[in-house]
Amino acid sequence: MSKSRLPLIDACDVAPLVREPLSTESAVELAGMLKALSDPVRLRLLSVVASHTGGEACVCDISVGMDVTQPTISHHLKVLRTAGLLDSERRGSWVYYRVLPKALQKLSHVLGTDSLTGSR
Repeated sequence: MSKSRLPLIDACDVAPLVREPLSTESAVELAGMLKALSDPVRLRLLSVVASHTGGEACVCDISVGMDVTQPTISHHLKVLRTAGLLDSERRGSWVYYRVLPKALQKLSHVLGTDSLTGSR
């Protein structure tokens, strides 16, 4: 399609990413989350945990199919925990991870995806 045939978008139709300016505290928190998610391995780890049955996954299940060593996976999981995206719980000799829904809600709000689902 030529450039002349592309539809024009009215500037008024574009929704802002956020509904109000971020506070310094919120910006620092969200930047930490986004920085943690900027690594492909961490993004993949988060998706593995989030999509696992019951919403949580044992570290032994998380490492299956990953092309990195177990110490590297542990490092990335720590970064995701520190960023407030994951929580963990030790059960016996295994550690189970789960995504924190509140963190995903914060990301959803700032990225404007909650408006796509109709909730505001």
